[in-house]
Amino acid sequence: MRKLDLLAATLVLVGGLNWGLVGVAKFDLVAWIFGGMDFGETNAASRIVYSLVGVAAVYGIASLLRGSESGAWRSSVEHRGTTA
Repeated sequence: MRKLDLLAATLVLVGGLNWGLVGVAKFDLVAWIFGGMDFGETNAASRIVYSLVGVAAVYGIASLLRGSESGAWRSSVEHRGTTA
């Protein structure tokens, strides 16, 4: 599971950097890497990357929610003096 977490985090970082470049410089790095296309144009490879970044973001949200739920449960159990 650790490798999947690392892959998801990497993809989310790629997406974040790409959106930062879009916002600051109106430059789409993914489109440029996969064919030197103009801003806003896509091809099959760039759409795959965009899709993977989106899936990684959903995975990251789910991981955060799972972590906060288990953390809340763990702290409430420890607060009562019971160990899990």
